[in-house]
Amino acid sequence: MKSKNKLKIILAIGTVSIVMAGCANSNDIDATEGMDHSKMNMDSKQTQSSNNTGSIFTDETTRVDGKEYTITAQASNLKVSEDKTLPVWTFNNSVPGPEIRVKVGETVKIKLKNELEEPVSIHWHGYPVPNEMDGIPGVTQDAVVPGKTFTYEFKATIPGTYWYHSHQDSVNQLDKGLYGALIVEDPNDSYDRDYTLVLDEWMTSGSMDMEGMDHGKMNMGNMKGMDHSQMNMSDMGSMKGHDMSMYDLYTINGKTGDAIDKLMVKEGEKVRIRLINAGYLTHTMHLHGHEFKVVASDGQSLTSPAVISDQGIAIAPGERYDLEFTANNPGSWLLEEHGNDNRIKNMRAVIAYEGSNLQSDTSNASEQLPQFDLIKYGKQAETKFSLNQTFDQDALLNLNTEMKNGEMVYTINGKVFPDTDPIKVNKGEKVKVTFVNRSKTDDHPMHLHGHFFQVLSKSGQPLDGTPVIKDTLNVKPGEEYVVAFEADNPGDWMFHCHDLHHASAGMVTDVKYNDYQSNYTPDPSVNNKPE
Repeated sequence: MKSKNKLKIILAIGTVSIVMAGCANSNDIDATEGMDHSKMNMDSKQTQSSNNTGSIFTDETTRVDGKEYTITAQASNLKVSEDKTLPVWTFNNSVPGPEIRVKVGETVKIKLKNELEEPVSIHWHGYPVPNEMDGIPGVTQDAVVPGKTFTYEFKATIPGTYWYHSHQDSVNQLDKGLYGALIVEDPNDSYDRDYTLVLDEWMTSGSMDMEGMDHGKMNMGNMKGMDHSQMNMSDMGSMKGHDMSMYDLYTINGKTGDAIDKLMVKEGEKVRIRLINAGYLTHTMHLHGHEFKVVASDGQSLTSPAVISDQGIAIAPGERYDLEFTANNPGSWLLEEHGNDNRIKNMRAVIAYEGSNLQSDTSNASEQLPQFDLIKYGKQAETKFSLNQTFDQDALLNLNTEMKNGEMVYTINGKVFPDTDPIKVNKGEKVKVTFVNRSKTDDHPMHLHGHFFQVLSKSGQPLDGTPVIKDTLNVKPGEEYVVAFEADNPGDWMFHCHDLHHASAGMVTDVKYNDYQSNYTPDPSVNNKPE
């Protein structure tokens, strides 16, 4: 920050918010030992300055590089609203888990401690970590069994908005709350307010009390205890995929409706909002009352972003979008999900100007809004890849919903993991990948570990706007995308759909480097579940 009176706001997530380069001298930030999690209220107060703007870290904050911090996986309860509490799994007694912030060049060193009854891991979604730090049980490490620890360490080299989550039985463990934000700050950026909003959805089955819900033992009758990795669909003939109406409650940073923390601003301030979708449904967000720019997608900056207003920003599972606006319209405004579904009504955050007595802006979620189109946004610039260049490999991934052995599965080129054909590469190769979604109704947000890829075309049309660099790309039914990446990070990397219901039912492949030799040997006594 250039001025000491400019405040950087890091929206506290649950009870804990870490600035990775913070002033703590302790090597362990697990402050929850001895807490009675069964009676825990996740609504505890944030550290506040005298002007009540939330958790505040100023440019006087001491930055510590490379200290080891502990993140503890543990069971708890999440109070999502005044009248609803859900049993959850947490990182450091918080959903989402503690926000991890570093500056480019600093070292991330996180010790994962497991106090759950099941194995767990941490995957750094979107970040090109060394392969041994990717957190994939049975591929890069053994899942951390109850009572044990594992330390992740990597250098923060690329700025942007990322996140972390368990990749052990991830379809279930994310649903229970094991995720958090990873923010790598760009030294060239300066904001007065910097908010992170993590979007998610939950199953309450119409009950106020989810105490004892076991996601691993659900049945299709009442949706309680569903093991998503073994879903057996009732409407097999229609090939419409699984029924996502089971998710009946939507949250922002672990809160819903009026319980969601206000986003405080002052007139004239420059504000950044980082949107992360940690759920399995696409959420279309609408910022009221302000012109704004979309400055980044999946952490990667966009070229010459145009000023827009009243457009819906569709954020698919695993994706991130960063918005920037100037607080020039005093009052009280909504950032809300847009659409007609009743479930969306509680996914709304109030942007409140300090000193304003106005009530929150009236929702217009059901009105027609133009949809933001990343493919046509911004201006062209020099890129690493183009459609007319020569590639070392050309891979085709046909994505489909199929019936096999009486069950609905999600396939890549007609196969389900672990029988899918990996993409085998040599270091330095340039690889072109074509996604074709042949499913009738299912979106497939495809996520590549360890690499960024450039989007070259959509349904045969070359991009004519900003270069689009992503790690997660939503491919809708009937769509075809061509993307390209450089094999610049040796290892064995997962490439899968981030609707994790689809991944757990087969839609996973790998990018394998031919000469990569791992020092890891899986322990057969650990129940590793990489998908």
